[in-house]
Amino acid sequence: MKMLSTIARELFGLFVDDGSLAQAIVVLLAVTALLAREQFIDISHAAVLLVAGSIIVLVENVVRSARK
Repeated sequence: MKMLSTIARELFGLFVDDGSLAQAIVVLLAVTALLAREQFIDISHAAVLLVAGSIIVLVENVVRSARK
């Protein structure tokens, strides 16, 4: 049973290694969806915002992790 718990924890860690990265991506998705739904930005601009925002969040997370 302990081995199954360890495997489950490791699998979970593969997808959610850093909570702040996951939170930033969720916030980015929510803000982009809200802006697109309220038609403040065009859908093509929303796609660009998602890609650029994801890259920025990922780079920031890598830089912060490298400092540790």
